[in-house]
Amino acid sequence: MELESCLRNQHVFNRIAEVLREKGIHRTGDQCREKIKKMKLEYRRIKDNNKTPRGGRTWKFYEVMDRVLTSRPSLSYSSLSGSVVSQQALQGSMVENYHHHFTPSALPFGHSQHPELMEIKCEEVDSDENCLTPEPTLSMSYQQGSPEEHEMERAFLDRAQNDSPISRVEIPIETSVSPSGFSEPNVASSSRIQSLGPRPGFSTLHRLRKKRKGQRVKDPLDDLLLKTLTSQRAMEERFLQMEERRLQRDMEVEERRMQLEQRRFELEREHEFRMFNVFAQMLSILKQSNNSSSSSVALPRGLDFIQVLSDIAGMGGGGGLQEARAMQVGRPLSERKTDMYSFCNPGEFQSSLFLSARGNIANLFRGSTEEGYKAYHADKYDEDKNPNGIINFGTSENKLCFDLMSKRLTQSDMNLMEPPLLQYPDWKGHMFLREEVARFLTYYCKAPAPLKAENVIVLNGCGSLFSALATVLCDPGEAVLIATPFYGGITQSLFLYGNVKLVYAYLDSKITGTSTRPFQLTVDKLEKALQDARSEGVGVKALILLNPQNPLGDIYSLSELRDYLEFAKRHELHVIVDEIYMLSVFDESATFHSVLGMDRLPDPQRTHVMWGISKDFAVSGIRFGTLYTENQDVANAVASLCYFHGVCGPVQYKVAQLLRDRDWINQVYLRANHARLKAAHTYVTDELKTLGVPFLNRNAGFFVWIDFRKYLRTGTFEEEMLLWRRFLDNKVLLSCGKAFECSEPGWFRIIFADKTHRLQLGMQRIRRVLEEREREILSEDKDQPCQSDQDGKADSTDEVIFVSRHQEHGSTGGSNLGDLIGLLQQQMRSSDWLQKNTAEQFAQEKPEIYDVFSKLVGKQ
Repeated sequence: MELESCLRNQHVFNRIAEVLREKGIHRTGDQCREKIKKMKLEYRRIKDNNKTPRGGRTWKFYEVMDRVLTSRPSLSYSSLSGSVVSQQALQGSMVENYHHHFTPSALPFGHSQHPELMEIKCEEVDSDENCLTPEPTLSMSYQQGSPEEHEMERAFLDRAQNDSPISRVEIPIETSVSPSGFSEPNVASSSRIQSLGPRPGFSTLHRLRKKRKGQRVKDPLDDLLLKTLTSQRAMEERFLQMEERRLQRDMEVEERRMQLEQRRFELEREHEFRMFNVFAQMLSILKQSNNSSSSSVALPRGLDFIQVLSDIAGMGGGGGLQEARAMQVGRPLSERKTDMYSFCNPGEFQSSLFLSARGNIANLFRGSTEEGYKAYHADKYDEDKNPNGIINFGTSENKLCFDLMSKRLTQSDMNLMEPPLLQYPDWKGHMFLREEVARFLTYYCKAPAPLKAENVIVLNGCGSLFSALATVLCDPGEAVLIATPFYGGITQSLFLYGNVKLVYAYLDSKITGTSTRPFQLTVDKLEKALQDARSEGVGVKALILLNPQNPLGDIYSLSELRDYLEFAKRHELHVIVDEIYMLSVFDESATFHSVLGMDRLPDPQRTHVMWGISKDFAVSGIRFGTLYTENQDVANAVASLCYFHGVCGPVQYKVAQLLRDRDWINQVYLRANHARLKAAHTYVTDELKTLGVPFLNRNAGFFVWIDFRKYLRTGTFEEEMLLWRRFLDNKVLLSCGKAFECSEPGWFRIIFADKTHRLQLGMQRIRRVLEEREREILSEDKDQPCQSDQDGKADSTDEVIFVSRHQEHGSTGGSNLGDLIGLLQQQMRSSDWLQKNTAEQFAQEKPEIYDVFSKLVGKQ
C-alpha cells in the first residue's frame, strides 16, 4: 500500500529488504522490486482472464493484491470536453504540476508530461503498474456533455432497445502512460462500468465508446504502441532469463571452486600417504638389516604401507582399509603380497557404504591406465572440432584400417536376419560360427590336422575368456604364474570374478646368464618364481603366455614354446596361451609360431588357446573372442559362463562371413594392414632414434617398449608417474611401465597404429615434454649429467636398448635404503608437508597415532 501511495519508491523497496533480512531472508531492494513486479503480473493475468474471485483466491497473494490495487481514488468526468481529472489530484498539490487533458478524438495521446513525472512513469511501467495516478474507486460521477453528444446518445438508444450483450461488455475507463509517451486503456482496472449500477443512457454511452475504440484501433499509432509494449515485455523476459543464467553461472563457479578445493585436499592426502609409505619402507629395511635376514620373495609396492597402518587405529578412515587389514591377519607373507599387489593404492583407499567388501575392492581396482582412458574420452583429439585434445597413444587399437573394415562389413552378404539369429543359441556359439573358426585357426595357425568345431567356444572378448578360465581352473585364493611386464588388464580379469591372484616372474632389461635379449623369458625364471610362491604356501594352478607379447612385442620361437609347455607339464600347470596378435606380425623377417601349429602338445588336456578379432581385424569395438581347448570338462565349464558373456546372433553371422572370406583377407586386408603397420612403426622408431631414446625394436603388435629412464632423476615409480602425468598434461596419453608391472621404473609403451597426422602431432608433444625435462635435470645438477654421451644416443641395430648403470635392478624390483632416502628428499623438496605437519601439531590432532609411532621409535 505504501508503494501505491508514493511516486519515488526505491526507499520502500530498501525497507522491505531490511525487514526480510531481519527474518533471515537476504535480498536487495532491486530483488524485492523484481519480486513485486512478478506478483503484479500474476495478479493482472488473473484479472485479465476474467477469473472469478474464488478462482483468483487460489493464488495466496490474490486477496492482498486485490485489496491494495482496487482501493484507489475516484475519477470525475468534467463537462469541459469530457476531460477526466482525479479528485484527489484536484484537492492536492499535484493539480499545480500535473493535469491530463483529453479530447474525445485523441483520448490516448493528447497530454503533456513534466520531466520528473516522466521518470516516475517509466518506473511505474517497469514495475508493471499501468496507472500514474491512483485508480478511481467504484463510485463514479457523470456530468452532462455537449448537445451533439445528447443527439448521438438518442440515436444509440433507438438501437439499444433489445439490450444486446454487447451493451453489457465491460469498458475500461482508466488511462496509463507508457515509457514511449503514449496512453492506452487500462485493461486491468478493477473499476468497471458493470459495477456502477443502472444509469440513464449507459448502453448508449457504452456503444459510443466502443465505436471510438474501434476507430482508434485502426490508427497506426496504436499498432506502434502495441509493438512497443510487446518489445518491452520481451525485454523484461529476456532480462529475467539473463539474470537466471547469471545465477546459474555463479552456482557453477562455486561448484568448480569446491571441486578444486576437494582435489587440493585429496592431493595433500595422497602426499601424506606417500610420506608414510616411504617411512614405513625405511623402517622395514632397517629392521631387516638389524635382524640380518632377507626374503627371497620381493615385497610389492604398497605392502609395507598396509602392514604399518594395520597397527594404527583409524588411519585411512574407510572400511576398505579395515577390510584390507583383516585380510592380512594370520596369513603368510607371500599370500599377503599376492592379495594387495596391483591394486593397493593407499591414496585411493576409500570405502563406500553402498558396496560390499568385494564391491569396494572392485571400485578401488583402478590405475593410471583407467585414469588416462577417462581423461582421453573427456577430451578427445579431433582435427577439426578439438585440435588441442588428447592424442591416445596408450590404448592398444589399430586405427589404420577403418576404411577396409567398414567397406567389408557393410557389403550385402553381411546383412542377413533369420529367426535363429534372434533366438537363444548354443551357449558355446552358433555351430556355423564355430565350424568357421575351426577352419580359420587351422589355416592361419598351420595346424598339422584340422581343428574340431566342438572344441571351439565363443565369448564376447578375450577379457571374458580370462575371467571364465580363471574361475573354472582355480579356486579363490589360488594363483596363476605370468611373466612381467604384461598387459595389466589380465590382473583385473582374473581377480574381480574368480578372486584369483597372479605370481610374477620378473623380467629385466639386463642381459645376464642364459638370456640373449632384454626382458627374455626363460624356464629358469619361471622355476624360481614358482618355487618362491609355493614355498610361501601359494597354490599356483596355471601359466599365462602372451604370444606375441604385449607390451614387449616378442615372438616366441618353437623351441621356447616347447620349453614353456614342458615346464608346465612337469608341474601340472594349465597353460593359457593368448595369441590375439598372431596376424599383426608386420615384418617378413619375423615368423609367428602358434601353439596349435605344433606337431605334438606336451599336455593337450591342459593347453588352452585364445584368439579374437579386435586386434588383428582392427575392430576392438566388436567384442568377440574364441577359445580352443581339447579338454571337454573345461569347455563345458566355460560354456556355462557364456550365458553372461555371449555374443549376439547377428554379430556371430558377420564374424563367420568375415572369417570365411579367405581371398579378401589374404589379398586385400593383410597386405594393406601389414604395410601400414610397418610404415607407422618406422616413423615412430625413427623419431625415437632422433631423440636419442632407447627402445625395443620388434616387428609384431601395435606398440613400442620405450626406455625413458634417463628422464627420471632418482629412478622411482613416483617419478615415472609424474612423467606420465606430464605427458597427459601436454595432451598425449601413454602407458607407463607400472601399469604392466614392470620391475624397472621408467619404461613406457607407445601405440603407433594410428594415422600419420596424429603420429606427427603426438611425437611433437612427446619431444616437447622430453626437452623440457632434460633442461630441468641439467639446471638441477649441472655438474653431474644424466648420462654419458653414449647413453644419450641410440644405435641402429635391431636391439636398440640401453640399461643405465645407476638404475640397474634385480628381477625382484626391490628398493634399497639409499633410493628411499632420495625419494624422501624429493618429497620434502616438492611439498611443504613437513612444515605444515609438525610433530607437535600431529600429537595434538591425532594423539593415538602419535603414541603408536612413539612406541615404534622407542623400540628402535
